[in-house]
Amino acid sequence: MAEPLRLFVLAGEASGDRIGAYLVRRLRERTELAVTGVGGAELSAEGLSSLFPMSDLSVMGWSDVLVRLPLLLWRARQAADAIIRNRPDVVVLIDSQVFTRVVAERVRRAGSAVPMVLYVAPAVWVWAPERAARLKPLFDEVLAVLPFEPKVMADLGGPPTTYVGHPALTRQAMRESQPERGPFLLLPGSRAGELRRHLGLMREAVAVLRDHHKVSGFVLPTLTHLRDRLVAETGDWAAPVEVVTGEARDQAFAKAVGAFAVSGTVTLELAMAGVPMVVTYAGDRGQAKRYARLEKPPMVGLPNIVAGREVVPELLFPSEVDTSRVGPALRRLLDNPAAMAAQVAAFREIRALMHKGAPEAPLVDPAERVLAVAAQPRLAIGS
Repeated sequence: MAEPLRLFVLAGEASGDRIGAYLVRRLRERTELAVTGVGGAELSAEGLSSLFPMSDLSVMGWSDVLVRLPLLLWRARQAADAIIRNRPDVVVLIDSQVFTRVVAERVRRAGSAVPMVLYVAPAVWVWAPERAARLKPLFDEVLAVLPFEPKVMADLGGPPTTYVGHPALTRQAMRESQPERGPFLLLPGSRAGELRRHLGLMREAVAVLRDHHKVSGFVLPTLTHLRDRLVAETGDWAAPVEVVTGEARDQAFAKAVGAFAVSGTVTLELAMAGVPMVVTYAGDRGQAKRYARLEKPPMVGLPNIVAGREVVPELLFPSEVDTSRVGPALRRLLDNPAAMAAQVAAFREIRALMHKGAPEAPLVDPAERVLAVAAQPRLAIGS
C-alpha cells in the first residue's frame, strides 16, 4: 500500500481556513493524505490538529502586527521548525502574506528544499511590484484565486503562477432572483483589528436601516469562537442583530436583500451568491500613509478588481472614520433597483469569468497543481 502524501498546510485566518479545507477535500479525492500544520475550525473538521491556535495569526494592519510581533515571530519559528524537522512531501502556505513569507524564508535559510506552494497571490500589482521577484526563491508555485494574476506575476518576474479559482465558486450558488425584502447582512470581518475598526460602521448601518421597508432584520454571520462576543457587542444596537455561524451563514446569503461588508474574501462570496452590497474598509495609520502615497488609489473590493471597474460602491476610510457617510451609501443601494440589478448582472459576468479563467490562464484544479509540485525532483538548496 502506498504511503500517504504528507501535506503541511498553514492558514492564518478564516478565509484561508476555508481554502485549506477545500484543498484537503480535493486532494483526498485523488490520494491518501496525512495532514499537519496550522488552521481553524474548517481544517480541523478535515482532520488537522493545529500546531497552535490560528487566532494567534489573525491580525490586520501594521499597528496590530507591531503589538503582536513577539508572538507572531515565535509562531513563525514554530511553523518553520516543524516543516524543517518533519520534511513533508509538500507545504502549502495560504495567504497571510507577511507571516507566510517569514516562514518560507526561515525554511529556505535552513537549506530545506521541501516543495512549497503559496496559495493566494499577494496583491503585488497594487502595493509592491518588486515583491513578485522576491517570492521566486521561496515558492515553487503560486496558486492564484483571481484570473488575471498569473499574467501579472509572469510580467513582474514572480514564481510560476496558476489560476485555480476560489472555493466560493462551489460553496455559494448564484440566486435565481433578488428578494424584494429580506435580512440585511453585516460583515465586519473576523480579525481583532477588523472588528475594532468596523463594528462602529455596522452599528450605524443598523441605526439608519432599521425602518427601511426592504429590510426585515439584520444578520451578522461570523465564526463560532466570535459568536458570544458579537452577541454581547450588538446587544444595545438600535435594532436586534441575529449573529449566526455555520450553515446559517449560507442560508442568510440566500435570503439577504443586501449587505454591508468589509473588503476581503467575503465580498467575492457575496458576489458569487448574487447579493448586492456596499464594500467598506477603515485602515490604520500605516495603511493611511501608504494609501496617500499612491497616485491613483486602487479599488479594494474583489468584485471590482476582478471586473476591472467599479461594480460595487466602495466606502473607504483611509484615515478618519466618518459614520455619517454610511447612511447615504446604503440608502443609495437599497433605494435604486436599477443599481442593484446592475450589480447582480455584473456578478454573473464575474462568476462566468472565474469559472473559465483568462485566455492565458484557464482554470486548473488546485489539487492537481499541489500534486504536480510534490512530484517534482528536488535538489538541496545551494547544490
